[in-house]
Amino acid sequence: MTRTCMITGASSGIGKAIAYAFAKNGDNVVITGRRKEQLETIKKDLEISYSINVTLAVFDVTNVEEVIEQCQQIMKEVGQVDVLVNNAGLALGLDKFQEYDLADMLTMIDTNVRGLLTVTRQILPQMVENNNGHIINIGSTAGIYAYAGAAVYAATKSAVKVLSDGIRIDTIDKNIKVTTLQPGIVETDFSQVRFHGDKERAATVYQGIDALQAEDIANCTIFIANQPAHVQISDMTIMATKQATGFTIHRE
Repeated sequence: MTRTCMITGASSGIGKAIAYAFAKNGDNVVITGRRKEQLETIKKDLEISYSINVTLAVFDVTNVEEVIEQCQQIMKEVGQVDVLVNNAGLALGLDKFQEYDLADMLTMIDTNVRGLLTVTRQILPQMVENNNGHIINIGSTAGIYAYAGAAVYAATKSAVKVLSDGIRIDTIDKNIKVTTLQPGIVETDFSQVRFHGDKERAATVYQGIDALQAEDIANCTIFIANQPAHVQISDMTIMATKQATGFTIHRE
């Protein structure tokens, strides 16, 4: 049976790779994000390459009204969302808490926590009604191991883990799976966003280490989603070989 898989933050990086992985797997996909042009390009390529149905929705997960409107429209259009991948998220800045830009702090909370729970709150009731579904929340090793200059980011990713656990408890009587996938260092545009477009500074994050790639996380996501009905992977942590904890990294 062909599934419909919805991925937030699918216009680039890990989200884009996950969309391609589900499409290659033969699943229909719903790709969402803020950047319409990128999403339209991805939609066209997926439809040509894999002959699947691709639904596109443009919205910002921090805008509650947009989320509600677009999620309701998505469910009307596709009928049922079988897998929801909450990938939209970001880090902004890398400063001591007492020196941090407040706007950056609040944006991380709004995106990584409020955005995730708002999207999930729209999609989950349909899963409960159908007694079927899988929610995969993209967390981070930062949610396990805090590191310097990332107190708020780490807190938001810790919240992702705890939200996943709570939702799993609240849906325990249903055939619904909830997974937290916690990547370590992944070479995407993540650090460019964190450093507000400073490409040179962002590049230093990945120097001297063979970092994970977005496709590695996508492969893990497919593995999680393709388990038999009686198997639920509650948590998965994936790091580069030369990474021991969140920011304990050996560089050559």
